[in-house]
Amino acid sequence: MIMSVSNTPTSRIDALVSAQRAFYAGGESRDVSYRKARLRALREGISKWEKPLCDALWHDLHKSYEEAYMTEIGLVYGEISDALKHVSRWARRRRCVTPLTGMPSSSYIIREPLGCTLIMSPWNYPVQLLLSPLVGAIAAGCTAILKPSPYVPEVSTVLQQLIEDTFPEEYVAVVQGNREVNADLLSRRFDLVFFTGSPALGRVVMEAQAKYLTPLVLELGGKSPCIVDKDADLRIAARRIVWGKCLNSGQTCIAPDYLFLHEDIKDAFVAAFKEELAALYPDGTQSAEHYVHIVSDKAFKRLQGYLADGTVLAGGRSDPETRWFEPTLLDNVSPDAPVMQEEIFGPIFPILTFRERREVEDFVNSREKPLAFYYFGKKEHGWDLLSGTTSGGACINDVIMHIANSKMPFGGVGNSGMGSYHSERSFLAFSHERSVLCTPTGIDLKFRYMPYRLFNLVKKMLH
Repeated sequence: MIMSVSNTPTSRIDALVSAQRAFYAGGESRDVSYRKARLRALREGISKWEKPLCDALWHDLHKSYEEAYMTEIGLVYGEISDALKHVSRWARRRRCVTPLTGMPSSSYIIREPLGCTLIMSPWNYPVQLLLSPLVGAIAAGCTAILKPSPYVPEVSTVLQQLIEDTFPEEYVAVVQGNREVNADLLSRRFDLVFFTGSPALGRVVMEAQAKYLTPLVLELGGKSPCIVDKDADLRIAARRIVWGKCLNSGQTCIAPDYLFLHEDIKDAFVAAFKEELAALYPDGTQSAEHYVHIVSDKAFKRLQGYLADGTVLAGGRSDPETRWFEPTLLDNVSPDAPVMQEEIFGPIFPILTFRERREVEDFVNSREKPLAFYYFGKKEHGWDLLSGTTSGGACINDVIMHIANSKMPFGGVGNSGMGSYHSERSFLAFSHERSVLCTPTGIDLKFRYMPYRLFNLVKKMLH
C-alpha cells in the first residue's frame, strides 16, 4: 500500500527541465498534427489507466467511481474531444483589419505556444485539475512539467505512471514531492506557471516567479456565498445546495461556502435542507458509497474546530478514524468568527441572515472577491445582485454547474485568482498572440516620413 510519495531530487528536476527546453527548441511540439496525436495519446492513456485512477481516488478520498468519472475523468475526456475538434482552427493564422494609416500593409495574429510550462495541481480534484490544464498545454504546442499533490499519494503515483506510459519525459513529465519540491520548481524560470490551490499559496507562486516576469494562471478559491431569498423555491434550493455541499464533501473550490438566508424563510429552509439531505442519503453519510471523506487528519481537526464558532442545527458528528464528517448547519455565527474568515473546504454551512438584499451586497463587497456566487430566488433579483457584486463565476438558482459548460471561461478574480481556462481559453492560456504586420515593397507612401508634409491629413485620419 502506497502511503507517501518521495521527493524528486533536484538533479532529476534539472535534467527534466533541460530536456524539455531542448525538445521545445526543436519545434516538434508546434506542429498541429503532432499536437493532435498527443491529445489522442492522452485520451488512450486515461482510458488504459481509468480503473487504477478510480481505485486510487477511492483509496485517498473515498470517492466513488460515479463521482470520480463525473467530476474528474469525464471532464478531461470532454476537454480532449473539444480540443481535437477545434485545435486546427484555434492555431490558424488570423487576418485582421488594417486601418487607413497602415495601408497598404496587411495585419495578422498568430497564436504561438509559450514554451516550457509548469502545471501544479491540488488534492481535491487531483485528476481533473492536473490533466485539464495539460490538454491546453498540448493543444497550444507547449511542453509541461506536472506537479501533483502529495496529499493524495495513491492518485499522484498512478498519474505519474499514466504520464510515463504515455509521453516521453522531454515532452511531458511528472515531478513529485512536498513544498520543498514546490520551492525548487518555483525557483526556476518557466514560460508559464499554471497553479491551482489556495490564495495563500498563490501568493507564494506569484512572488517566486515575479523575478522572471513569468505569466501566471492562478486558480484559487475563497468564500463563495449562497443566498436564499424569501421568494426562492425552497425545495429545489435545498436539494441543489445539499448536493453542491456534499459533492466531494465540500472540498471543492467553488462549493457554496456559507448560507445567507432571508429571515422569513430561515426555519423553512433548515427543515427543507434536513429533508433533502435525508433523501439524498437515506442511510446517512457515514457508510455511504457516494460520500467523500476528509483528505487528512490536519484538515479534519480544522473542521472540528469550526464547530465551536456557532450552534449546530443539524449534523456535527464525525469519525476521526475514517475522517468522515457529517454535513453540518451552524447557526448563531459571528461574521468575525474563524469559520467566516477562511475558506471552509468541508461540509460545514455557517448561516447568516438578511432582511434586505442590499445587506447581502454590502457584506459580499466588504470581503475578498469570491470564486463563485450563488443566488436562489427570482431571476431578476439575482441579476440585480450580480450587477452590484463581483465573483469569478455565478449561478442563479443553481450551484457548481457553471463549471460544467466548457464554452464559458472558468477562473477567479482578485483574491480568487487570475486568468481562465476550459476549451479555447485553455489553448489561449498556454499561447501568445503575436501581432504581425506584412508590408509590400512596391508601394512606399511618403506621409509617414519626416518632415511629415501630410501631417494635417494624417491628423484627421487619426481623430
